[in-house]
Amino acid sequence: MLDVIKFIGGAILLLYGADLLVKGASNLAKSFGISSLVIGLTVVAFGTSAPELAVTLNASATAKPDIALGNVIGSNVFNILFILGLSALLSPLFVSRQVIKSELPVMIFAVILLFILALNNVIDQFEGILLLLSGIIYTVFTIWKSRKEETLKHAKAENITESSSPLTRKIYILKSIFYALLGLVLLVIGSNLFVDASVNFARMFGLSELIIGLTIVSIGTSLPEVATSITATFKGEKDIAVGNVVGSNIFNIVYILGISSLINPSGLSVQSSLLYFDLPLLLFVSFVCLPLFFTGQEISRWEGVLLFLFYLLYLAYLIMQSSHYSGITFFNSTVLYFILPLSLVIIGTSFYNAVKNKQTLK
Repeated sequence: MLDVIKFIGGAILLLYGADLLVKGASNLAKSFGISSLVIGLTVVAFGTSAPELAVTLNASATAKPDIALGNVIGSNVFNILFILGLSALLSPLFVSRQVIKSELPVMIFAVILLFILALNNVIDQFEGILLLLSGIIYTVFTIWKSRKEETLKHAKAENITESSSPLTRKIYILKSIFYALLGLVLLVIGSNLFVDASVNFARMFGLSELIIGLTIVSIGTSLPEVATSITATFKGEKDIAVGNVVGSNIFNIVYILGISSLINPSGLSVQSSLLYFDLPLLLFVSFVCLPLFFTGQEISRWEGVLLFLFYLLYLAYLIMQSSHYSGITFFNSTVLYFILPLSLVIIGTSFYNAVKNKQTLK
């Protein structure tokens, strides 16, 4: 019962802390005239990934690398398959050209880089620095590009204007800092409760920490992304729903795993099962986004059903694997030789028709 209370309490603190952090950081960014484009791709995406950051750092610092890696990889798979799938089910998602041309290739590059670095079964401190540098270069480039396109002019119209009194501006900034710091404190407390309860659950049900990280922890820490993307979809801000997922996935790999491998002297050990299944799966679903995003620059409802179905199959596989279910061989064969090829044919046909229609219009 105590573990249940810690788990639920930790999840609530993670959600509330992330909300405060996003609110405070967004207001700070706006008050200093940073464009809405940069806020969406960095502050909001990074803020909704704050629970993953808190949980992964906690797991790394307490020598639980399976929780740390499982959380990030599981969250990224969850973001693409579950969140985009569910959001598209509610309403077809618009995908901006900016995301297709810039953010999506960066997300795929980050997954490829992670896969290469993990081939020796460890992500050491030097490789963590490489991931961090990649993230910093991406963030700096995003801000530079935003300034070059002069999007700051649009952002300033939404912010505290220069006509506001110095006292009003100072109060606004201090309040934003308070929200951000309070959010961080709640995230730290929540992550401690959440990780402790999750590890205890793993021992109680005989599940490995890796499976817990790939499922329960990754889903729990992705709740801010779920809330943000679904809210954005209902409000008609469908590009935010996609941008939030792509931006969060980039942040999870380059920043969270980069920092996590630095705080642990021995780095993060990588289990062989991650190399043979979970990382290739993440790479696959990341590449699947390419044709999905290109088909009319939207993710349709049927494509959302496909993504959602993929996540349910992935979840079923993890549960059967952990429970040593006897029918897992038949399940794997069905997915590998029937469902997966059929899905690829459907996606490929849709992509071909979309390209053909664009050429016809030209």
